[in-house]
Amino acid sequence: MIRAFFMVMRRELTVAVRRWSDLVMPLVFFIIVCTLFPLAVGQDIEILNDIGPGAIWVAALLATLLSLNTLFRDDFEDGSLEQLVLDKEPLTFLLLAKTVAHWLVTGLPLVVLSPVLVLAFGMPVTAIPGVVLTLLAGTPALSLLGSVGAALTAGLRQASGLLALLLLPLTIPVLIFGARAADMAASGESIVGPLYMLGGISMLALTLTPFATAAAVRVSLD
Repeated sequence: MIRAFFMVMRRELTVAVRRWSDLVMPLVFFIIVCTLFPLAVGQDIEILNDIGPGAIWVAALLATLLSLNTLFRDDFEDGSLEQLVLDKEPLTFLLLAKTVAHWLVTGLPLVVLSPVLVLAFGMPVTAIPGVVLTLLAGTPALSLLGSVGAALTAGLRQASGLLALLLLPLTIPVLIFGARAADMAASGESIVGPLYMLGGISMLALTLTPFATAAAVRVSLD
């Protein structure tokens, strides 16, 4: 089972590298959204510090939603998703491998890029570790929750709007705690409380969403 998990994850990473345009698009979107805020608001450091944490998290959420549309759709169209359902290994683990690969190619690069964007908002350098930790703790929940919506809409060609409607209510707690923790990091306060909440949400999503995703895939195939 573990071997099958890593084989599926390796396949997903290989496909993602080959389709580099799909890989780069969410990252470019994340950078563009975050850099447009300072250009539109101006150079007032106080205003940038106030909107910076929220803007970074909103951009991360939208970039994740942008990348989720193709998480299962291509496999649905070429029959690979049906083969995963028929495989002798548990479907939950195989789909979890695809979700982990999605986070590695989408969520993790957002975490790596975040220090540069923290400086773009004029936030202090001391805020960088806190913002990085909040994204590291919260973005897995975005991918895990997003996998459920992506599985439900796998058979729909124009599913972006529906996917956003399904996922936005579920991701609001992650957005609230993530933005709050980033704001506290920029203010020099302790982020332990919101960070624990983000970690708890991600762990709860890791426990429950693989089963929901497997059920959603079966519904889409039926």
